[in-house]
Amino acid sequence: MSDKEKMKNEKKPLNRQNSSWYNMSFLDYGEKDSSISVEDLLYDIFKHNDADHLVVGDFLSALWSTGLRNTDPRLSELMQNLQKIQQDLGRDGPGNLENLKLNRDQFKASINENIVLVSRAFRRQFVIPEFEEFTDKIEKFYYTCKEIDTGKVAAYIPQLERMSPNYWGVSLCTIDGQRFSIGDVKIPFTIQSCSKPLTYAIALNELGSEVVHRYVGQEPSGRMFNELILDHNKRPHNPLVNAGALLTSSFMLTLIRREMALSDKFEFVKSFLKRMSGGEFVGFNNAVFLSERENADRNYALAFYMRENKCFPEKINLRECLDFYFQCCSMEVDCESMSVIAATLANGGICPTTGDQVLKPDSVRDVLSLMHSCGMYDYSGQFAFTVGLPAKSGVCGGLLVVIPNVLGIALWSPPLDQSGNSVRGIEFCKELVSMFNFHRYDNLKHAVNKQDPRRHKYETKGLNIVSLLFSAAAGDVTAMRRYKLSGVDMTQSDYDNRTALHLAAAEGHVDCVDFLLKYCGVPPNPVDRWGQTPKDEALRFNHSAVAELIQSYMDKKPIAEEPVEDPKAKSKDQGSIGSIF
Repeated sequence: MSDKEKMKNEKKPLNRQNSSWYNMSFLDYGEKDSSISVEDLLYDIFKHNDADHLVVGDFLSALWSTGLRNTDPRLSELMQNLQKIQQDLGRDGPGNLENLKLNRDQFKASINENIVLVSRAFRRQFVIPEFEEFTDKIEKFYYTCKEIDTGKVAAYIPQLERMSPNYWGVSLCTIDGQRFSIGDVKIPFTIQSCSKPLTYAIALNELGSEVVHRYVGQEPSGRMFNELILDHNKRPHNPLVNAGALLTSSFMLTLIRREMALSDKFEFVKSFLKRMSGGEFVGFNNAVFLSERENADRNYALAFYMRENKCFPEKINLRECLDFYFQCCSMEVDCESMSVIAATLANGGICPTTGDQVLKPDSVRDVLSLMHSCGMYDYSGQFAFTVGLPAKSGVCGGLLVVIPNVLGIALWSPPLDQSGNSVRGIEFCKELVSMFNFHRYDNLKHAVNKQDPRRHKYETKGLNIVSLLFSAAAGDVTAMRRYKLSGVDMTQSDYDNRTALHLAAAEGHVDCVDFLLKYCGVPPNPVDRWGQTPKDEALRFNHSAVAELIQSYMDKKPIAEEPVEDPKAKSKDQGSIGSIF
């Protein structure tokens, strides 16, 4: 059972504050008394009732809910310190860490070495601050896609054909190392074509873009991924089709680390992936490798065609090159390790869980650019249009998705569509961008209103209300127009239930009142905590024109005088968007 599931099943409050660590302003508490250390603050929050101890399980459950895991390398000192205290207590001590009780000094000593990361977690300073709410939606997407039963498992390699079509796993890792997994995430699978952007990244990192693209292009081919075709310069179109991947494999044999033996070069690539995964599972499936080699007529034809056109570096051994390519495709990962690899790409080449700078930022930029335009076989253009994220799929059913500066996602489900992409994986991506503003162009000025999980829900709502009410009180119609375009709820109220219409009416801003009633459709008679309506406010401050305007909307009939025209509404066509905004 996962840490998240354990927390859901545990109905008791985390501590005497009943999860107050979540609701309180962690920064404000610290600012009240600068002499209070973060360690003391955490102890006071989690200590058990009035006793002079805390239960470790309460503290760890809250920590894991932020997205961190007990296997996180950055928390190794914390876990070792807790285990040492447990061991020191001997047989008379508690049976597991969850029941371990610590006094103030023990607790402070335990977390001291990891206090920066722990502090960031509880201050909600990770890229996804409301992580549990976010993963609840990911879980819903998972179960929605699980019901899909279309697609066929790849059959050209016997080992792939034996995979169950029911396998379905989703793992994600943010650039801050927040983790979530659901489904068949620990079953190994070969990465197949998902290896192509990774070997390309290694080539860029070792040789530089200028050398690599002397041999391979950067354009979508518009043809099948394994077609016998080159571009007008007699080069493979890009590194993510088979021809281009064969070429980047040849770099490993001829241009990169020339002094290495062939076996060491494969180990070099594997260790690169291991570093990208933060030391998590990366293996090799020899049966798949042998099967790949036995069913490689098209790849052999491609290699000979490319050698005929002098695509390869000099002194290439074609058989070794093909074997190396098949070996790279036959490396194994699981969803969990591949999600960290994706997160390393999302994080500019730095592994989130170890802090290891595995790839240069420029190399990552070039990889993501081609993943965005060429990563999904014949579906690449459509995927870029509908999903708008860098991704790479493989016939194993794997799908590596990168949301730059946010997170990486690994999806695995063997049934494929006609283009060779995971059916469930594609649908999951569509569900993801339909709710969250992760599409590359969702952040344009007038983009549709979607959820942004990178923002704190309380902060976002609070700032929206304050800004909206301030603009209404100031009579700033231009600002209110921006809020309306951005999808802000114009009926929001403050803690006294006073709305933007209340404040605009009290200040006598006829144009603001007209905009809110006519173009935003807000209710004309909301009541604040004192029972006052916007009309009451207008009459109270002798704004008769405003009161008459509000009354006309309450009566649902026009008043004698024309309402004040929105100064920005220049269009004569009152039904057009331009006339409203």
